[in-house]
Amino acid sequence: MNEVKLTQTQKLVLDLGPLLAFFVANWKLGLLWATGFLMAATFVSLAVSYYITRKLNKLALFGALFIGLFGSITLYLQDAWYLKLKVTLVELFFAALLISGLYFKRLFVKDVMGEILELPDDVWRKLTIRWALFFVAMAVLNVVIWQMFSDSVWVTFKAFGLMGCTVVFALANTPLLAKYIKD
Repeated sequence: MNEVKLTQTQKLVLDLGPLLAFFVANWKLGLLWATGFLMAATFVSLAVSYYITRKLNKLALFGALFIGLFGSITLYLQDAWYLKLKVTLVELFFAALLISGLYFKRLFVKDVMGEILELPDDVWRKLTIRWALFFVAMAVLNVVIWQMFSDSVWVTFKAFGLMGCTVVFALANTPLLAKYIKD
């Protein structure tokens, strides 16, 4: 059976769709309504991805479960603090996963990026530490933004700032990876 993969455009739409729905719903209806839209759009995105590929992406499923759990708590208690906390917990989870992988001699960044890069293990370790520190920094930045700024600023950060920071950070690692990138 041929494996069906998502195109880059499909991946982008499925990744950005829920964030865009969240951003627009917050702008028009407020944060609690936006939480509901985020939850619905996330699960629709997951279902569409499964329909196309007949596989569930583990990372997307993990994200959807967290959004479902913390979004439900947010809506039930009518308190956006839980949704804001979710971002911090997810970032810290990824940092802990990467660091624990090092402890158990497992390079999870290599598992994710190993198809496009051939790196010596010492470079994989360095990259793993960098990404773990990045995730910790994003967790801290999330708390700072939700504590010091309005809900709208936090929503904008969650919808676009986290992704922007991730892209900038990934590009900042290009010099380390440049000589290993396959054609």
